[in-house]
Amino acid sequence: KLQVMEEPPPFGPAQHLPAGSGKRLPGPDGRVNLPLSSPSRPGSVNQSKFIHLLKNEGGHPLKGKNRILTSAEDGCRNILINFGEMENMNNALTDVPGFKVGHAQDLKAATGCTVVLCPPGTVGGVDIRGSAAGTRQTDSLHSFHWVDEVHAVLLSGGSAFGLDASGGVMKFLEEKSIGYQTSAAKVPIVPTAIIYDLGLGDGRVRPGKEMGYQACLNSHSGKIAEGSVGVGTGASVGKLLGINLATKGGVGTAAKTTAGGVIVAALVAVNAFGDVIDPETRKILAGARDPANPGRFIDSAAMIKGGFSLPRRETGFQNTTLGVVATNAKLSKRQATKVAQMAQSGFARTIAPIHSTVDGDLIFALSAGDLSADVNTIGLVAEEVVVSAILRAIQIADGLGLLPAYRDLNKD
Repeated sequence: KLQVMEEPPPFGPAQHLPAGSGKRLPGPDGRVNLPLSSPSRPGSVNQSKFIHLLKNEGGHPLKGKNRILTSAEDGCRNILINFGEMENMNNALTDVPGFKVGHAQDLKAATGCTVVLCPPGTVGGVDIRGSAAGTRQTDSLHSFHWVDEVHAVLLSGGSAFGLDASGGVMKFLEEKSIGYQTSAAKVPIVPTAIIYDLGLGDGRVRPGKEMGYQACLNSHSGKIAEGSVGVGTGASVGKLLGINLATKGGVGTAAKTTAGGVIVAALVAVNAFGDVIDPETRKILAGARDPANPGRFIDSAAMIKGGFSLPRRETGFQNTTLGVVATNAKLSKRQATKVAQMAQSGFARTIAPIHSTVDGDLIFALSAGDLSADVNTIGLVAEEVVVSAILRAIQIADGLGLLPAYRDLNKD
């Protein structure tokens, strides 16, 4: 039987399974320090029932479905994942212990932002491939930069105006006394990147400090809403022929656990200039639509190679795909940057064209944990979860009455 506490027990020395098992028990922070049971607390449940309930939308034997797990319960879930007895519960970035994700949006204006709150000691890196990126505080992720910690990452709509939303995240973290310690105050480190979504909804409304703060209030470690929420609210893809012939984009997330218990997860905001393609079939899932038959895609990459001109400067810089990759493996800033670089291959497998002069594509990579893993392995898995997150963003997106979405074009 597996003992489940309603509250985290005091963690003692590292616990081991019976002799000969060859396994150690990872705790909720990735460390080997979570006991399986406590005689002082009630709540023992059958292990198979516990696994079943966890698989059913985070259900819990003590308090029912859809309840966010405590840190002790989250550690028990990680044990089961490590033993191969269940998949990643949320299939989301929140499967990496300690990370929380929150959305805030204005559906009428079709804009929003998404925050990733990091556990203590998180290290980050970044890789920027597009030529039209809009960012704030990304310098702190360079290997030569003195600051070696990240407290949150913000992805925002609103073009450069949306960078203001990071002020709300900083306010939230400062109230929690979270930040880089200086002589006068703790300064939160919040790398931020934006997408251009002013062409949908009301472009006069953009994410600001209040929305960034609300995203933090909405953050949690459970299942993450996907599609046309948060930074994905006003996202679109396939803009070779302009926004009116584009398809709705969105935000998606996915996670995968390696045989050694290392979790790699991604969250991606898909607002690409190019078309989104199924990497297996090469079929266009969402993209620029044919003016003569708006239910049919034109194949943007093929048209450009055939001589079709890209948009003018004033209308072209309106595209970006943003990603956040997280892992519970221990990485340096330089290694995190390498993971971000390798994860960009996920963009290349699913978006065409990608990394163009009118895109601002980038990926943040975050590390919070003590597990050991080869950086190449993490990078390869990161590529896979980025692909999955992109596909989920497109397949779950809602057109919001502004543009047709994948679901609208594939009703049959």
